[in-house]
Amino acid sequence: MKIFSCQNCGQLLHFENTGCMRCGLGLGFLPASLTLSAVTPEDGATGNALVAMADNGRWKACGNAAAAGCNWLIPADSSDAFCPACALNRTIPDLGAPGNLQRWQELETAKRRLVYALLRLRLPLGSKTGEGARGLAFDFLADAGPGQPVLTGHHDGLITINVAEADPAERERRRIELGEPYRTLLGHLRHEVGHYYWDRLVEDGGRLEAARAVFGDERADYQAALERHYRQGPPAGWGLTHVSAYATMHPWEDFAETWTHYLHMVDTLDTAASFGLAVEPVVSDDPALGTAVAFDPYGALALDAMVKAWLPLTVAVNSLNRSMGQPDLYPFALTPATIDKIRFVHELVHGAG
Repeated sequence: MKIFSCQNCGQLLHFENTGCMRCGLGLGFLPASLTLSAVTPEDGATGNALVAMADNGRWKACGNAAAAGCNWLIPADSSDAFCPACALNRTIPDLGAPGNLQRWQELETAKRRLVYALLRLRLPLGSKTGEGARGLAFDFLADAGPGQPVLTGHHDGLITINVAEADPAERERRRIELGEPYRTLLGHLRHEVGHYYWDRLVEDGGRLEAARAVFGDERADYQAALERHYRQGPPAGWGLTHVSAYATMHPWEDFAETWTHYLHMVDTLDTAASFGLAVEPVVSDDPALGTAVAFDPYGALALDAMVKAWLPLTVAVNSLNRSMGQPDLYPFALTPATIDKIRFVHELVHGAG
């Protein structure tokens, strides 16, 4: 995720900001240009039109601005009530239930980051309202009661997320219980949307045979694979061939986990590039241990530059986390086999975009 600056005063801004801390102007995100802009009320306006300093255009707030803290804007003359990210919602949780409002807000924050990346990569992205069966939609649901859990997953373009995942304590409990080194809301969303793009880019795109050559045959019985995974665990030596233990379960999960790691790389490298980060360990002159992230990872035509920068960058940020007594930011290791899988995703994404 790149960083932004206030067009009025130059203050550094982050993607989620709704107001400038220096000059006090409101902020709004313009989906068409992927820009965070300072906004002012339109002079003489009888409605709620806002003028964006980034393009001098007329905009209005998303319908979820008040409840969900959404800072995305909609063209003032549009009949749409919700921004492109919020319009993907099919179901939101009961906001009257204790804790659900905050959980939903956390989910929406993560979803806006996901949608930003999909838009910037120019991937096919439309709601089920507009594209029907091949559209995308989200259900954010709470457990109905004991023995009635909501299972996070994807089916035919509908991504379901249990809102309990937005509770840090519950998410950490599940992470430990399942033996996962990493579990976040954004990670869940990136994984589940990976299943969606298997349908859109692999299956619809005529790439099934190519995907099978890399990830295996997805026609293998999924339920049997799921039961075997939770009964036996990942096979020995899985770290040499898969980005995570869960990726070993079934080719669909291998693809979705690899897709997730690709988006991790792209967005984190983009942040590093925005800050002009460079890594140059003072204890070694090995060029493989240093990097200067001076390219646009969203537009990279070759994966090699991303991988070359990713490895030293993750060593550096993991070391920073350890200095704060935190677990590694990126607790994974890439191998030649997993890089080849990420390369498949990279080429798939840029072929689609």
